[in-house]
Amino acid sequence: QVKPQFESKENRNCEMFTAIVYKTQVVAGTNYFIKVQVSDTGYVHLKVFQSLPYENQGPSLVSFQTGKTRDDPLTYF
Repeated sequence: QVKPQFESKENRNCEMFTAIVYKTQVVAGTNYFIKVQVSDTGYVHLKVFQSLPYENQGPSLVSFQTGKTRDDPLTYF
């Protein structure tokens, strides 16, 4: 659901956009830290916020880190 937000902020189109692994952090909603494969060897780490259900808002891309590899650990940022 956040692929268009990422593509807009990075000014690029991703043919591949596959979540590999994720972690969660409960706040006033939930932060998701997601490792996403964007090419054969390219990965990005996304921080996505999902508000509480009663707020009726979709997930939003908070920040991201590019230039990652498959072996880079997924950390909170």
